[in-house]
Amino acid sequence: MPVEIERKFLVDKTLWGKLEKPAGNLFRQGYLHADPEKTIRVRVTDTTGFITIKGATSGTSRLEYEYEIPKKEAEELLDNFAENGLTKFRYFMPFQGKTWEVDEFLAENEGLMIAEIELHSEDETFEKPAWIGAEVTGQKKYYNSQLSVNPYKNW
Repeated sequence: MPVEIERKFLVDKTLWGKLEKPAGNLFRQGYLHADPEKTIRVRVTDTTGFITIKGATSGTSRLEYEYEIPKKEAEELLDNFAENGLTKFRYFMPFQGKTWEVDEFLAENEGLMIAEIELHSEDETFEKPAWIGAEVTGQKKYYNSQLSVNPYKNW
């Protein structure tokens, strides 16, 4: 079974703003089912689509199944079946042999930035870049599925 082991952190926007970084990728995603115990997400990027099924989080791990689907079909699923959704720019930032995925949220979640790092084991050690802030792993309000129903602007 495929398992995702991930930790999430807030981003220090002042330090982030001073970095040279690659262009962000625009992601649009929506949820066919958005529950902390299981989510079914559809995502559209610049070039393709994905459907992802995630199980409940236990510690920093959860089951995750992700499949590439045609972009047009992903757009149709979002337009016709998604209960809620969000948009964001994602940046892929290499640091000390790892790739950090940094999400800069848009629209109702504007102002929120979260960095994620995927690990091989829950106890794996890693170095944090200076622009990494407080850890928010396991805090449900920071799950993308929850941000789609209770956006950052409402906090």
